[in-house]
Amino acid sequence: MRMISKGLWLVVAVGAVIALILSDAAHAQKKTLVVALNQDPDILDPTLARTYVGRIVFAQMCEKLYEIDENLRIYPQLAADMPAISDGGRTVTIKIRSGLKFNDGTPMHAESVKFSLDRHRTLKGSNRASELAPVEAVEVVDPLTVRLRLKAPYSPLVAQLTDRAGMPLSPTAVNKLGDKFGTAPVCVGPWQFAERVAQDRIVVEKSAHYFDPAQAKFDKIVFRIIPDDNVRLANLRSGDIDVAHRVAPSDAVSLRREGRFEVSSVTGIGYDGITVNLHNKTGKPPQPPGNLGTPLANDPRVREALDLSIDRVALNQVAWDGQYTTGCTPISPVSPFHDKSRKCPARDVAKAKKLLADAGLPSGYSFEMVIVNDPQQRRVGEVIQGMVKEAGFNISLKPSEFASALNDNDAGKDQAFLIGWSGRVDPDANIFQFHTCGATLNTTQSCDEGVDAILHRAREVGDLTQRASLYRQAIDKFAFARRNIIYIYHANYIVSYPKSLKGYKAVPDGLIRIKGVSWQ
Repeated sequence: MRMISKGLWLVVAVGAVIALILSDAAHAQKKTLVVALNQDPDILDPTLARTYVGRIVFAQMCEKLYEIDENLRIYPQLAADMPAISDGGRTVTIKIRSGLKFNDGTPMHAESVKFSLDRHRTLKGSNRASELAPVEAVEVVDPLTVRLRLKAPYSPLVAQLTDRAGMPLSPTAVNKLGDKFGTAPVCVGPWQFAERVAQDRIVVEKSAHYFDPAQAKFDKIVFRIIPDDNVRLANLRSGDIDVAHRVAPSDAVSLRREGRFEVSSVTGIGYDGITVNLHNKTGKPPQPPGNLGTPLANDPRVREALDLSIDRVALNQVAWDGQYTTGCTPISPVSPFHDKSRKCPARDVAKAKKLLADAGLPSGYSFEMVIVNDPQQRRVGEVIQGMVKEAGFNISLKPSEFASALNDNDAGKDQAFLIGWSGRVDPDANIFQFHTCGATLNTTQSCDEGVDAILHRAREVGDLTQRASLYRQAIDKFAFARRNIIYIYHANYIVSYPKSLKGYKAVPDGLIRIKGVSWQ
């Protein structure tokens, strides 16, 4: 029996080795990479887009003037060098790489960069408008040079150009498609748009026009939309998908134990929290603010009570297995602007109850909070719902599909929205457009000239220490007094893929970048 047992064990072991070799060989021959996203992006137009998952798709087909690395350093991507800054910070000159082509084969040059920047700045409904608002004019110096004239010095400009505001678009495609550009976007990138089936998949194909074709190791990338954590995990284990984005922390633990998969985790530069509608009655700016007539909107004591009802540490443990990072400001601890001395308020149910009583609500307060309809956000919403009930808040949760939830929030249909922001490398982009009067993404319609003055000053200053001090002053006003956004935590971006997939680098913006990644 002992000899047979050893023989069987040998057969099993050899079979396992052969299976792994065959699996690796199959991967090496696979020319299509399948990536699972937890949400369906909104419109694939860099000027109009808002969703985080959309940025992952853009990362493969719409490169930018500048890019960031794993250490949040900015470097040229489609630009030839870092910009030259003159005139006391009011003039920014950018050189462009030579020989670039859009994915429709038309040349990319200074005229097309000017065209794209002007579109981002001026198109009706542009979500890039506030990001580029300090830009007064874009000029073509020569075929490979553009000059940006600024109204005032604008320290975050280069950081803005590492995201959608820095994506050049094919003027030929824009002029041909008009407001339907997002249905077939054309940019510069290793892959080009091929197909989209709503709520199911987005497909990009290798571009014949990209300047460094060796970086695109796959003929196609298929982004499958799989909101359910368990389904994404099962598909990863079965090999039906190759890369799983936003892996649940509890699943990350089991995947690490299995040993077949890499599990990458990086603290993000964004935040998650509760956006509270203060004055958005008929729509976000440029619609005028209005009076909602609710205690949650009109009384800061009610919002402070809500904040004090939440135990951030316990929420992280219960909802995220302790694998995320608690926080109470829009600046992540991985940012060089992070204030290490800042301590988040501890949960204080007694004080929360007193604040509600002082606000004329001794019996508590009920309101509806929108949550994105996916398992992770439902879990967070339910934990918050249970916590704040002890202080007298009765929250009813309203699950909604992500893009619809964003539209409703813009329109002022929400009292509160459990929503995050994926974050940008410069804190200005995590703060300014959400908290200044009339800004594009100020869906709460909050407005305070004192906050505006500080945030405008932070844009003009180049010194990091001085800017960090200004952000601390502003955060005191909007995060700990006004509380139009109650910041709760910074998500870790957890991505998993087979160990035979090599070259993936985790960047704190959490975007999946496939360029240079391959099977080995």
